[in-house]
Amino acid sequence: MSADRQPRAKLQWLEWVLALAILGCGLVVAYETITYRYFPQPFFYDTDDTFRDWYSTVIWAHEEGAYDTWLSVYPPLTFAILKFVGIPACYEYAPLSTVRDCDWVGIAVIHLAYVVNAVLASIAYMRIDRKTALPRAFALTVGMPMLFGLERGNVILLCITCVMLGWGPLLRSARLRWLNIGMVVNFKVYMIAAVLVQLVRRRWLWVEASVLAIVFVYLVSFLIFGEGTPKEIVDNLFNFAEGFYSGEASILSFWYPNTFNPLHLVLSDSYAPVTTLIGEDLVIWGTFAIELAMRTGQILALLSLAAAWLRPEAVSPQRLTLMAISFVMITQETSAYTQPIMFFFIFMERWQGWLKPMAIILTYLVSLPGDIMLGNGMWFLQFSYIANGFVLVERGLGIGMFLRPFGLILITSLFAIDTMALVWRDVRRDGWRDRWRFRKDAPILPRVRRPRQPFAAVEAGPGAGA
Repeated sequence: MSADRQPRAKLQWLEWVLALAILGCGLVVAYETITYRYFPQPFFYDTDDTFRDWYSTVIWAHEEGAYDTWLSVYPPLTFAILKFVGIPACYEYAPLSTVRDCDWVGIAVIHLAYVVNAVLASIAYMRIDRKTALPRAFALTVGMPMLFGLERGNVILLCITCVMLGWGPLLRSARLRWLNIGMVVNFKVYMIAAVLVQLVRRRWLWVEASVLAIVFVYLVSFLIFGEGTPKEIVDNLFNFAEGFYSGEASILSFWYPNTFNPLHLVLSDSYAPVTTLIGEDLVIWGTFAIELAMRTGQILALLSLAAAWLRPEAVSPQRLTLMAISFVMITQETSAYTQPIMFFFIFMERWQGWLKPMAIILTYLVSLPGDIMLGNGMWFLQFSYIANGFVLVERGLGIGMFLRPFGLILITSLFAIDTMALVWRDVRRDGWRDRWRFRKDAPILPRVRRPRQPFAAVEAGPGAGA
């Protein structure tokens, strides 16, 4: 039965309701932005920093010292591309505060990449399931994580394009898919986990070709840009990690977090006088609850990968990629604008059973734009880029600071349990009898009969079924 003729699953209409909720929250955010002339919480706390992820990177694409002065963690691909996307004359003498007004091409490319991602997501999901394509594509592109990436002008917008082309049902050519995968890892180094995880399914050729594509893209971009040796990138990654675990960086990362790492560091670091403010008991129990939630999600993700290794044909390559990315997302603070990569694979899943629908619903909820402040916030006078002047800005603790990281852990845990359930049911149903090429795998249930050699292979002679 084709995907278009399958009967609608129970309660699947909730996806349209949740997509409308995202639309409603997005309209509220747009109204507040127009009225108060700055992007409301949880957009970046510095109202004059809009698009600066893009322009601060482009500046170093036109100057020397991206790795020894700016200490960039980006491989040279980012600089090699951004060097040719913009107006070079704007970067000769202009400071960061004025290049945005000069280089209008950069802003145009940022929005063009956003629109391209929306179109590609719609096409990809239409090829998977037309019934859910529109609400899922809308949630992915209009949800808070993608809007945050747009406001920052982060190169994640270019990376997501390559993710869709590399892993989505858009390209037929394996070589073109591998090339896009190579670009993804050269945009965001942690995406190497999405490549190596396919070793769990014994996809040796696929992993080898992907790694070769990664090396090829790196060498070409290094020749174009001329900087960014592997040693420089690794050293800067360690320096970045050390900087993140400082008290000040932890408080700033707590603004719109991916994980509970910033909150955990704020509670446990003496830099912030949290114990004085909320009491020692609450700090101890809060730290314990955070560690318990994080470790539970991480352990379940690893167990799901172990189960997939035991029964690789029961788990799809897309699910393996999702589990690897999810593990990275709930372990390492990669900023919230990376969540669309994870959500892209979540929305490729079918609305089946009860674990996957719950995870999909949570994905919609995590994508809701805006935030709700806990109590009254504090008011500041800040310069706003979109207002081109000073405005009064309200900031405070938002409920999303706590619920969004917990939602990502729940999503990861639900898919991990579903993955282990897939393996369990497959073993209970089929045993090992028809899995001759997996005969060296370790059984996970007692009294399961070992694989037997196919009859045709026995007739063909010794070694034919090996």
